[in-house]
Amino acid sequence: MENQKFKIVSTQSNIDWVGAKVTGAHNGTISVKEGELILNDGKLAGGKFIIDTTSIKILDVTDPATNAQFFDHLASDDFFSIDKYPEATLEITSVSGKHVEGNLTIKGITHPVGFDAAVNVNGDALIATGKLVIDRTKYEMKFRSGNFFKDLGDTLIYNDFELNVSVTAKAA
Repeated sequence: MENQKFKIVSTQSNIDWVGAKVTGAHNGTISVKEGELILNDGKLAGGKFIIDTTSIKILDVTDPATNAQFFDHLASDDFFSIDKYPEATLEITSVSGKHVEGNLTIKGITHPVGFDAAVNVNGDALIATGKLVIDRTKYEMKFRSGNFFKDLGDTLIYNDFELNVSVTAKAA
């Protein structure tokens, strides 16, 4: 059993997010600050990444003033509380085949998550991808959630949001 550590290359790693509402969806990116993945006999066995919540960007809103207003809302306590919680973390707790289990911490609140990941190793380089579907209400993001507010009509924002993760790492 040989463990090998791969350090995440933050400049070559990113997370694309999608949040949907009744009238459509918004999308953007958020940066992976740092982290590592651990392989055991060439297979993913563990790891942890730190996500920089202050780096969140909205890509589908092109008007600068509207984009800035939207960013301020995502940064507020309605969503990510980035002044209090500038980082989120994902820690891998177990891997079975392609299925990964881990703990996701946002706003200091931790919940288990499960997702499928594809990991490709080529020499000392590793690329890992996966898609997580997260229920934002578990992390105290209740703004316009149908679970907490009634009669929202077409202002309702769906509870689940998607994170499409792509990580590049180099052997440590």
